[in-house]
Amino acid sequence: MVADSTMPAPQSRTAAASHKVVRRYGAAGVIGAVILLALAAAGFMLLRPAASESGPSDAEIDALLTELLGGATTAFADNRNAFSFSARNLTNLERRTFEVGDSFFEQNWITAPASTDARDGLGPTFNAQSCSSCHVLDGRGRPPVDDYDPERGLLFRISIPGAAANGGPLPDPNYGGQLQDRAILTAPAEGRFRIAYDVIHGAYGDGEPYTLLAPRYSFADLAFGPLHPAAMVSPRIAPAAFGVGLLEAIAESDILAQADPDDADGDGISGRPNLVWDARRGAMALGRFGWKANVPTVEQQVAGAFRGDIGITSPLFPDENCPAAQTDCQAAPNGGSPEIPAQRLAQVVFYNQTLAVPAMRDADDPQVRQGAALFLQAGCAACHTPRYTTGAHPVAALSGQAILPYTDLLLHDMGAGLADGRPDFRASGREWRTPPLWGLGLIDNVNGHIRLLHDGRARSIAEAILWHAGEGLAAREAFRNMSRAAREAVLRFLESL
Repeated sequence: MVADSTMPAPQSRTAAASHKVVRRYGAAGVIGAVILLALAAAGFMLLRPAASESGPSDAEIDALLTELLGGATTAFADNRNAFSFSARNLTNLERRTFEVGDSFFEQNWITAPASTDARDGLGPTFNAQSCSSCHVLDGRGRPPVDDYDPERGLLFRISIPGAAANGGPLPDPNYGGQLQDRAILTAPAEGRFRIAYDVIHGAYGDGEPYTLLAPRYSFADLAFGPLHPAAMVSPRIAPAAFGVGLLEAIAESDILAQADPDDADGDGISGRPNLVWDARRGAMALGRFGWKANVPTVEQQVAGAFRGDIGITSPLFPDENCPAAQTDCQAAPNGGSPEIPAQRLAQVVFYNQTLAVPAMRDADDPQVRQGAALFLQAGCAACHTPRYTTGAHPVAALSGQAILPYTDLLLHDMGAGLADGRPDFRASGREWRTPPLWGLGLIDNVNGHIRLLHDGRARSIAEAILWHAGEGLAAREAFRNMSRAAREAVLRFLESL
């Protein structure tokens, strides 16, 4: 359990700075550990250009240029199935469990009652018929291109001011916590959404122009009247599914050690942990998953998606997703109680935990190396923490792995442009969890697009960087003011991940 007393106490600027060097660059990692520890003891910060006239050392750069982003779990593939392999170090028995979980992740659920009673209970209202409807090929969703696009990768969370009994967001009284745009035949869908975009014009420091797309959302065909007058709505794109078991295996102390809520070291980065409700334990815990770090475990993430996205109840969330106003929803037959039993849920959870991280590519390319150095110099690693060694995990294959996910799993204020205005436990309406970067360069190979950020507004890696503000402003401006060749090197490095 995480309590307030576990949060890092304020530190002196020198102590905080040296601690961040060790944590961000992974002094427990393989390469460059001795150098980094020595630098940390001296109080040097390597995350900003001002830290060293000559930039990052060779050892620091070498530490980023490893193919094994997921340690021994890493899969060597860059094709359309790059996100769908099992961890390479599973046993034969574990691979069979993985395959069973895969089948329940991939195949559609159907309306109850049905002869296929292992997969019935869809809805009554829902957003998708399977996990893979949103996480296509275990990858990343995108926004629909028009009102008739069947793409299921974007959904909308809804809440009203106040907090639920568990401290989380308070659902809309008529629509609950998520807008369901689909339904079975005997119940109405809750409504549908529309997207329009405003074009924002900007320029790099060398004068090269760029454009960004700022989305505007509206809702139509609302079946149960208008949303609450104070309703707060947040769009959420389905992220890639791989690597989450390794993130779950990172020691809680390693995550909390990076938190600097009061920016004690004065570097402009003040990452904060989210404390959220752990439904399994019945207590507050550290949030790791979701766009606002609002979920503590892979199991809760999977069970929550089954209920919220597909309308499938589980031992963790046994109640149908039917607000009081939705009588047809309440009267609809179900597929049993729960609709996915504990063993099947555990198999899908195991599948998600053990999806392999794809290997880094072109680690020996000089442009990739230059981009890695510039990534460090620009301060990107202040939030996108490169390296960890995982702790103990119930799945032995995930334990003790040297991994490079490029996230601190903490909340950061990303500025007004990305704000959704919707708090989620301790996360404010301007804060987002740092997303991992592993697999970034393979999204187009797997999913045929590069739509990034929490709502898919960014059409490229460069656009995602250019949306950074708040705590990400200094890193964004460092990138924006680089020469074109330097920017291309940074992008080449990120595409290699």
